[in-house]
Amino acid sequence: MYSGGMDDRSDPASLGADDLASWAALATVLEWLPPALDADLVEAFDLTHFEYGVLFALADAPDRALDMSTLAGYANSSLSRLSRAVSRLEKRGWIRRTRSHSDRRSTLAALTEEGMEIFHRAAPVHTETVKNLVLDPLTKAQRRQLHEISLRIQRAIRGEEGWQPDGDDRGPSPDRSGRQTDGGPS
Repeated sequence: MYSGGMDDRSDPASLGADDLASWAALATVLEWLPPALDADLVEAFDLTHFEYGVLFALADAPDRALDMSTLAGYANSSLSRLSRAVSRLEKRGWIRRTRSHSDRRSTLAALTEEGMEIFHRAAPVHTETVKNLVLDPLTKAQRRQLHEISLRIQRAIRGEEGWQPDGDDRGPSPDRSGRQTDGGPS
C-alpha cells in the first residue's frame, strides 16, 4: 500500500530530484510543443503541424505520391490517424487518393497542384516557428546535443530511429517553377 507523499524519494519506484526535474522539463515540452507548432500554421492555413508533415513527405516523394503505409511510417503515425488527416486534406483539394497501379490492394496519396502551392506557402511559416521555438533558443552545441538525445530516446522507444533528412537535405527539390522550399517536418 502506498503511504508516501510527493516528497518521499526513498521509494525505489520514485525518481530522484535531478531525474524528476529532467523528466518534468521534457514532459512539459511534450505537452506544450505540439499546439505551439500548430498555432501559426492553423491561423494562416487551417493546417496542423501533422498535416504539414504529410504535405512535406508527399512534396519530397517521386511523382509527389506515396503508398499510405509508407506515408504513415514517414509521419510516425497509425494508418487510422493518417487516414483522417488525408481525408481532411483531400476535402480541401490538396491530396487525392488513388489505387496503386503496381499493387491494386494499396492506396496512394498524391499531392495535387493546389496542395503543392499550399505547401510552398506554409513552408516559411513552419520554418520560422521551428527556429523560434526550438532552434534559436539553443546554441549550436545544444542543437547537436538535442539531436543526439532525441535519437537515443527514439531508439529506446522503438529500437530504431525515426525519419531523418538525407545528408544536407533541406527539404523537397524545387518544383517545376523552380521554387525551393525550406524546412521539413520537425
